[in-house]
Amino acid sequence: ERGTGLIDLRCEQAGLAVDQTNLVYRAARLVLDRSQRPADVSIHLTKRIPMGAGLGGGSSDAAATILGLKTALRLGWSIEEMGELGQQLGSDVPFFFVAPTASVTGRGERVRPLRITDRRWTLLVNPGFPVETKWAYQRLSGSRTAVRPISEAHQRLAVQERLTWAQLTDLAENDFEVPVFAEHPILRDIKEGILRCGAEAALLSGSGATVFGIFNDKAAAERAGSIWTGRPGMTVFVVPTCGKGIEIDVENLD
Repeated sequence: ERGTGLIDLRCEQAGLAVDQTNLVYRAARLVLDRSQRPADVSIHLTKRIPMGAGLGGGSSDAAATILGLKTALRLGWSIEEMGELGQQLGSDVPFFFVAPTASVTGRGERVRPLRITDRRWTLLVNPGFPVETKWAYQRLSGSRTAVRPISEAHQRLAVQERLTWAQLTDLAENDFEVPVFAEHPILRDIKEGILRCGAEAALLSGSGATVFGIFNDKAAAERAGSIWTGRPGMTVFVVPTCGKGIEIDVENLD
């Protein structure tokens, strides 16, 4: 409504809604309603990663919207206040206010920053098709009879403030792999191929469909990625592990 400001969201990505169903639009509406600032907002959304990829694209966009409007409107909200707002949009949104590394527990609302003291290179292979998150959760729920307690090793990680990649790669696991790999065997093949290329660890990212591998150096990650580069539908990224959090550009926030 006019009393809490108008939202103009634009994006060139084909097939992406820019109405009230979009997480960025919903995030902007939450901020304007909560702050009661009568501001009109223009947002240009540029998508650089595949949708439905298990990479948190929509959730990070929502978090960036909250953080950007908080900055533009000089709201002075704390990380906890922004996290409470983000939780209304998705369980993984609060993480991005603490990113790039954090321990996340509960339903995603308890986020504690961590620091990884060394760096790695990450290979990401997207197969060209999405995995719908709701479907993945339903399959995960139906494929197991009980939830395993968190191991002592994982509990020790959760209380530390500094970690090394070696500590993380030794314990990396993803429960979504069982149901998602059963439906999409190509993703298991990608993971096994990444490991054969010398990755320290490889996993399905989130609920999929992207698979990632952790490498000690860029050249090794690029050599592994070359196996899938150019295959129909597949997209390959090689990027360094992130050392800083979300950066906000508020030029188009009016």
